[in-house]
Amino acid sequence: MTRQEQIAKAAAVAVEQCLAVEAGETVLIVCDEPCRDVGYALWRAAADVGAEVQIIEMLPREENGAEPPASVAAAMRVADVVFAPASKSLTHTDARRAASAAGARIATLPGITEEIMSRALMADHEEIARLTGRIAAWLRGRERVRITSPAGTDVSFSIAGREVHEDVGLVREPGEVTNLPAGEAYVAPVEGTAQGIVAFDGSIAESGVLDEPIIVRIVDGNATEISGAPYAPELAAAMDRVGPEARNVAELGIGTNPAAKLSGSTLEDEKILGTVHIAFGDNQSMGGAVSAPYHQDGILLKPTVLVDDELLMKDGELIL
Repeated sequence: MTRQEQIAKAAAVAVEQCLAVEAGETVLIVCDEPCRDVGYALWRAAADVGAEVQIIEMLPREENGAEPPASVAAAMRVADVVFAPASKSLTHTDARRAASAAGARIATLPGITEEIMSRALMADHEEIARLTGRIAAWLRGRERVRITSPAGTDVSFSIAGREVHEDVGLVREPGEVTNLPAGEAYVAPVEGTAQGIVAFDGSIAESGVLDEPIIVRIVDGNATEISGAPYAPELAAAMDRVGPEARNVAELGIGTNPAAKLSGSTLEDEKILGTVHIAFGDNQSMGGAVSAPYHQDGILLKPTVLVDDELLMKDGELIL
């Protein structure tokens, strides 16, 4: 199978299986230049099922969580289905939240490449849903999380009272949203409770695959010191451009996609089965209290996860 055929097949999976697009539905593709080819593959797949599909190309945003132009936000609100293959994520934006509230089924694909699409989107989404559901059910009603890793992570925080969410790539009801490729259970830690050290050794933001960890000190729920790998100053500068809200510990995510591999792209890396990710910035979309035009995930390899002193994961192996 040629690369073009692989991309077409993956786009068809996204359109027909993941979002179950039907003939006559209005479908909007929001892309930018780095993700243009994926955008047009999704456009073709939607057209092939008889949808009324259009594509809008916008200028790339500066950060994940930065708002799209007002005209794009308005178009998102009146579509039945929205795909957002763009170099920066629209997941944690007011535009996406408003479109969801209006009933759009939405898939964001931040930083998607043809390689990632043809690999991680071809996973068994029903199996991803089963595993993610088991993890989410196990986490619900718990209170305290502690994460350690061989790279030096030792951080703890509260999740008491927080809803645990499942991103499995199957969006069938109005207002639902997914990230594609999918595969994670995630929760927003209670603001101000995180303490310790996080050592990112997978990837974060534009770091690519990390050769040495980025070390982040967490005090009272916020990143205070960022050091280590050469990308560390760029990560700190990106947070500083946004403001103090960008340093909020926003998310714990647990990857559940067995087809995902470490590629240096956060979109794929955070879904890898056997990893966890910690995010900073906006957590409003997942039930938190912090709103910011920034949301950035970083990946931890071979983590050990204790929840209320019970093992969920040991050195990257699920104990469930």
